[in-house]
Amino acid sequence: MAEPTVESLATDLCAGNRRALARAITLSESTREDHRLRAEDLVERILPAAGKAVRIGISGVPGVGKSTFIEAFGLHLIALGHKVAVLAVDPSSRRTGGSILGDKTRMTELSRAPEAFIRPSPSRGTLGGVARRTREAILLCEAAGYDVIIVETVGVGQSETTVADMVDLFCLLLLPSGGDELQGIKKGIVEIAELIVVNKVDGDLRDAAMRAVADYRSALRLLRPVTPWWTTEVIPVSSVQGDGIAGVWEAILRHRQAMAESGEHVARRARQAETALWADLGDGLIEALRRRPAIAEQIPGIEALVREGRMTPMAGARKLLQLFMG
Repeated sequence: MAEPTVESLATDLCAGNRRALARAITLSESTREDHRLRAEDLVERILPAAGKAVRIGISGVPGVGKSTFIEAFGLHLIALGHKVAVLAVDPSSRRTGGSILGDKTRMTELSRAPEAFIRPSPSRGTLGGVARRTREAILLCEAAGYDVIIVETVGVGQSETTVADMVDLFCLLLLPSGGDELQGIKKGIVEIAELIVVNKVDGDLRDAAMRAVADYRSALRLLRPVTPWWTTEVIPVSSVQGDGIAGVWEAILRHRQAMAESGEHVARRARQAETALWADLGDGLIEALRRRPAIAEQIPGIEALVREGRMTPMAGARKLLQLFMG
């Protein structure tokens, strides 16, 4: 079957065709040079139709129930008349490069909703808990008519802060284990959270969870706010029972209004575009370096010297750059 032209793919995508959206994201994730050029052309074509959605980044400790929360939250948004796209990033194996991509199977009800689009993607070793082309996927989903984009990162760690460079609000999910839990989480990810959701606030855990909410609120007073126009909120939620889900969306809308009125929304999107520029430039330079035959044949030897401790990584990088610059 012949591949569709970029023009026809863009037309179908902007008309809300889900299959076209899936094909477009697959094209953007490809590492083939001809696919990369077609993907760039595609993103340029759909750019005027993108940029209007609410972009939300979500991360949390293992077992916190990210998929359960996102499903309940997504269904709530659909009931309000929104179209929701979930970009769920799964960690890739360092040995095989494979990925389970199981998030879609954990959101069965949401995945059946015609107003929802769930796309699991492998991280493929990319730092920051996001896939390499998550930024492009966000734009493609927006052009397809999805007005709420949720980026679910692979987990909690210092590198997870990368997701903040592509969303409007970063939401951190925590368990009702008490304020001491903040000590076990990398400070960096707490500092960028503009909304903290304490999940699993139900049953026998309810009283302890409400104490945990108070502890988190007290602990956050010791941290500098992400922006002077917003104070991080802590919201108790039971994703299973649906309690607190509406409050999360209301907080996001308050945040969006505060950012719009202060001008921070536009300024943040501009900073994120600049960050994406340099990230893509770095990726492009590395790819160009590896494709140059005279350099590619030198890489294994330099890597071996670095592994054996006979050359420092800094010296090895400088050597490769000198070869690249000619």
